[in-house]
Amino acid sequence: MWIVAAVLTMLCFGINNMIFKVTSVKGLSKVHLQFFFYLIAFLIMFGYGTVVGFASFNGLTIVLGAFIGILNANGNIQMSKAFEKGPASITSPLISTNTIIPILSAALIFQEHITLIQWIGIIVILASAAIIQYVPSSGVKMDYKPWMYRILLSIGSFGVLGVLMKTSSHLHIDSINTLVCMYGGGATYLLINSFMMKEKWQQTELKFGALIGCISVVGYSSYFFALNIGVASIVFPIVSLNCLVVVLSSCWLYKERLKKYQVIGVISALAGIVLTKI
Repeated sequence: MWIVAAVLTMLCFGINNMIFKVTSVKGLSKVHLQFFFYLIAFLIMFGYGTVVGFASFNGLTIVLGAFIGILNANGNIQMSKAFEKGPASITSPLISTNTIIPILSAALIFQEHITLIQWIGIIVILASAAIIQYVPSSGVKMDYKPWMYRILLSIGSFGVLGVLMKTSSHLHIDSINTLVCMYGGGATYLLINSFMMKEKWQQTELKFGALIGCISVVGYSSYFFALNIGVASIVFPIVSLNCLVVVLSSCWLYKERLKKYQVIGVISALAGIVLTKI
């Protein structure tokens, strides 16, 4: 059942990432879009927690949840900016290599066993990432250095986020409490950013934000369920396959074309991710 939850998380994250890609060309504020996303998700989780009952809150739950929310918000913002600098069909697989960070933490910190095949998968992912980003494909506009900078920031944010989520599960912190703190902390962080940036608010941001928020609640609820019940070193790679949704959608919607070796890089990256879950 936890594998099904991990797959559902993968689909939810893939759909949301594609929405971020679509909205990146509509001139919408990335901060405002994220704020509405977090606000709606917070209201949903707070309402759900009020009905079913909350576990006891403590300082660790609040800090850990808020930090997860801030990292997720920053990762999504950096990813959206990366989409503006380069093709989503390359950007998304590269960002998905963040799975290496929580996989290694699961082995080194939480003592989960990583098999030889999984280690091979990790090496294949790293090699594929180098192949994919080596030279921009012809016909695709790409601002290389800012693009790679945003990708690295996104990888770091999502990678540490995965470690903290596993930490939350390892400490048996109630997932509802964590999600409420996550969305509440993220919304506060984004609201502060919006005051600093002073961007114009648009009604479309609320519509897309609400959609992403609803999908996120399903995705993260499934994510915590999978981490609580299943094996983290398998859950993380399955979730990282969300890049496949973005790759296929981008090639279909935006007619993005890759060089042959980049296609091989994308395929081998996906193959490496699959190997890490065997």
